[in-house]
Amino acid sequence: MGGGGQQTEPAEPGSGKTAGVYTWEEVQKHSSRSDQWLVVNRKVYDITQWAKRHPGGSRVISHYAGEDATEAFTAFHPDLKFVQKFLKPLLVGELAATESSQDGQKNAAIIKDFESLRAEVEKEGLFHTKPLFFWLHLGHILLLEAMAWLMVTYWGTNWTMTLVCALMLATSQAQAGWLQHDFGHLSVFKKSKWNHLVHKFIIGHLKGASANWWNHRHFQHHAKPNIFKKDPDVNMLDVFVLGSTQPVEYGIKKIKHMPYNHQHKYFFLVGPPLLIPIYFHMQIMNTMITRRDWVDLAWSLSYYFRYFYCYTPLYGFLGSFALMTFVRFLGHWFVWVTQMNHIPMEIEHEKNQDWLTMQLQATCNIEQSLFNDWFSGHLNFQIEHHLFPMMPRHNYHLVAQRIRALCEKHGVQYEMKSLWRGMADVVSSLKTSGELWLDAYLHK
Repeated sequence: MGGGGQQTEPAEPGSGKTAGVYTWEEVQKHSSRSDQWLVVNRKVYDITQWAKRHPGGSRVISHYAGEDATEAFTAFHPDLKFVQKFLKPLLVGELAATESSQDGQKNAAIIKDFESLRAEVEKEGLFHTKPLFFWLHLGHILLLEAMAWLMVTYWGTNWTMTLVCALMLATSQAQAGWLQHDFGHLSVFKKSKWNHLVHKFIIGHLKGASANWWNHRHFQHHAKPNIFKKDPDVNMLDVFVLGSTQPVEYGIKKIKHMPYNHQHKYFFLVGPPLLIPIYFHMQIMNTMITRRDWVDLAWSLSYYFRYFYCYTPLYGFLGSFALMTFVRFLGHWFVWVTQMNHIPMEIEHEKNQDWLTMQLQATCNIEQSLFNDWFSGHLNFQIEHHLFPMMPRHNYHLVAQRIRALCEKHGVQYEMKSLWRGMADVVSSLKTSGELWLDAYLHK
């Protein structure tokens, strides 16, 4: 078995046997849940058992089973030499000399140019952090939290003060969402353990959520953005249909869980307003308890203890709960920001494309301004963030023009729009998908 027939059976990981030589066809056979191989830098690894222990979650690494994972491997790991020691026992062979380094529809020229760009920005220090930037960001979040509480404590809990308090708390919650995102992507400290610790503090103590839940969900989104069955962000639980393929598939099969031709209307009722306040927090609590993630649960409970300790004397328990719910409802701008970068873009089944092409087809940018940078946590540079997920966000603008030039060179669309256009496109894309569903449902 294998290119050239050097070995008839694959070596067991860590067995000490001579490694085999394989074709892409042979590697691609190992893509089931119980049998998973992937390729990194032409080396073939059996990750079947390791996937269960993978720090980023089993699903994100399993999404590359039977594929070349070199670009994703480089994008997600800050210390490649350190990670290599975990890969070494999993080695079962390498690609045959006659095999291309790329599989599927991946463009070798794009991969080569993107590797050169990455080496260039690394040499220029664009993966180095300015710590003051993040500490000031954390400071303004804590200041908003403190001011909101002090205001209603000393000036009363009338409707005006309560509304201003809610707006301040909603702003601090949204900004904490962007900051936890930075630490979750290991883009602040050089040592991963410090990123993980501060991440737990921000997402747990400041937001009441779970770092592990976020990591396992969000890394899948980055690994395979807008790809059905791999990106959890496009799993709409049959409430919405997305893109141009899924609506037609649902229509042909006569699937009608919802009146999808009206989804652009009910999105305003069941989309952003309910996603974070209800669905995400129920999912987070369920995940922490069922997986016995007691550390994250302790961090999350510390948020609720602090919040009710501060606000129950002012509003009572039920009043405090109502205020918290209202704050989370107001903070749903987070949903708009994250969805306007992806929902209007291509949403498809797996195509096995190179990193740059895959990310650009699923991602768009919002115009830069001081307000847009702050409002979106610099995720208006969504393209740059998806290509370089560990790059500190204050450096996105420094690499943006070079990415745009690379896209122009290879005919890859680099899409940018205004903030309001981005939000409007979420609704218009839902409307278009709904119309595709209705046509297929009635006529196909």
